[in-house]
Amino acid sequence: MSEEALFTGRAGQSVAIESRSRSRLGLVVTGLVGGSLVALYAVATPFVAPALRKICLPFVPATTAQVENVLNALRARSGTLVDIGSGDGRIVIAAARHGFLASGFELNPWLVWYSRYKAWREGVHRSTSFHISDLWKVSFAQYSNVVIFGVPQMMDKLELKLESELPSSAKVVACRFPFPNWVPEHIAGEGVDTVWVYNAESFKSLQHCGAVKKTTSENADTAESNL
Repeated sequence: MSEEALFTGRAGQSVAIESRSRSRLGLVVTGLVGGSLVALYAVATPFVAPALRKICLPFVPATTAQVENVLNALRARSGTLVDIGSGDGRIVIAAARHGFLASGFELNPWLVWYSRYKAWREGVHRSTSFHISDLWKVSFAQYSNVVIFGVPQMMDKLELKLESELPSSAKVVACRFPFPNWVPEHIAGEGVDTVWVYNAESFKSLQHCGAVKKTTSENADTAESNL
């Protein structure tokens, strides 16, 4: 074999090896990118999906002042407590430390799992529970204390839900935004740390009065139409 043929053969082998190496590298890069996108989708979906809902309850961690204001508002209370949209569980865990049997409802599974881990790490897992659930599909009738970090778009609808479900002995603490029609018995804090405290007996009686007035008005209209 001539030197030229030998050189040509070696050059061809080098090109083939380089081509195979590039092909393997391309497969590895494609696999890594694809795996990263799948992982990113798995992590991001629970955070993005709630934002696609008609009423979005975003995760904004409670400040230390907010937690303290909630606990101060409920300092004379005991029994069961629920945090609607519990996020990373800090309200539920703090309430459990103060003797409440506390539960949290949160749509984001990653935050629920993290909350359960935090409760276990801080030794209050026996008096806490965290649930992956849409708040509109849950009944809050069993809770005597309710905490909600809501948004203005949902407060009207949530008023009606809590009015129909809560016992008259319940207390409701709204953080960041008040309920539009209820009259708070107490307000604490300022700015984003403000909390509004509501007595269920008051807003349920207000609901009853409204229903009576509506019925009376409808009966009067019926009577007039019959004249």
